[in-house]
Amino acid sequence: MQVLVTGGAGFIGSNLTDQLLADGHSVVVLDDFNDYYQPDFKRQNVLQMKKNSNCRIVEGDITSRQTVRDLFGSHRFDMVIHLAARAGVRASLKDPFLYQRVNVEGTLNILEAMREFGVKKLTFGSTSSVYGSNTKIPFSESDPLFNTISPYAATKLAGEALCRSYSHLHKLDIAVVRFFTVYGPRGRPDMAMYLFAKQLAKGLPIQVFGDGSSSRDYTYVDDIVQGVAATIRREFGYEIFNLGESDTIQMRDLIQLLEQTMGVKAQIERLPDQPGDVPHTFADISKAQRILGYNPKTKVRAGVPKLIQWLKENGRI
Repeated sequence: MQVLVTGGAGFIGSNLTDQLLADGHSVVVLDDFNDYYQPDFKRQNVLQMKKNSNCRIVEGDITSRQTVRDLFGSHRFDMVIHLAARAGVRASLKDPFLYQRVNVEGTLNILEAMREFGVKKLTFGSTSSVYGSNTKIPFSESDPLFNTISPYAATKLAGEALCRSYSHLHKLDIAVVRFFTVYGPRGRPDMAMYLFAKQLAKGLPIQVFGDGSSSRDYTYVDDIVQGVAATIRREFGYEIFNLGESDTIQMRDLIQLLEQTMGVKAQIERLPDQPGDVPHTFADISKAQRILGYNPKTKVRAGVPKLIQWLKENGRI
C-alpha cells in the first residue's frame, strides 16, 4: 500500500512512518519543517527514512493547494494519514489565524485532492482538546462537543466536521483518531514532560500552572502508533476513535515521578491557570478496543523512564 503521511517528520508522524515502513508499506512524507520548534529535530527524525527506498520525503506546505494537488497528481496513493497541523493550546491563543489556515484550510486542501484524484481512505489525527471543559468523565466519542475552549481545539473540531462532510458527500472512508496527551521519543520540546525534564536536568525551577491537581491521560507514542496503524486494515465509512491509555495522573504526581526517575528535587514556580487549558482528560477507549483491537501497553510509570533515557541518549537533556 502506498500511504501519504502528512506531518510525517514530526513527533507522532515520524514514529508512525517508521512502523509503516517496517510493515512493508511505501510511504510519502509531506512536511513543511516549520519553525514551531527547532526544524533540525524533525530533520533528525527522517535521517533513517531517507535511506529506505520505500520512503520519499517531500518538503511542502499543506496550506498550498497547488503543492497538495501536484503531490497527488504525481503519486497513486491508496490512503492518506493526515497528521500535519499546528498543535498546542497556548500557541493557538497567540496566532489563531495561523491555526485556522493550517488546521482547517490545510485539511480542506487534503480532502479536495482526495476527491479530485479518487483517493478514498483517510485517517485524520484529531485531539482530546475537542472535549474542552467537558465534565463527564471519561470522555466518550458520543459526547456532545459544545465546550471547546481554545482556537486549537476549535480548528481540530472544524477539521473533523469537514471530514464528516466529505465522507458523506464523496463516499470517503474516514477514521478520526483523537489523541490523548501523547509523549515519548521525538516528542515536541514545548510539551510539559519534555520541559520539566529539561529544567530538572539543569537545576532550574519548573513552571506549574494552577495547584497541580489537573490531570491528563498520558499516552505513550508506541501505543498511539499501534492504534493509528490499525485503522489501515479496516473500512469505517466515518468513525471516531479515542486513542489514550484510559488512565490519568495528576500534575503533582507526574512531577514526583520525574523527580524519582531523574534523582533530583524539583523547584516549583506556581503560576495561575492558563486560559484554554482543560482541567482533566480521560479517554474511554472501549470503542477503539472493540473495533480496532486497540491495546495500549505502556502505563505512564513505565513510559516516563523510557522517555528520560531517550532524552539523555539523544542529548536533549
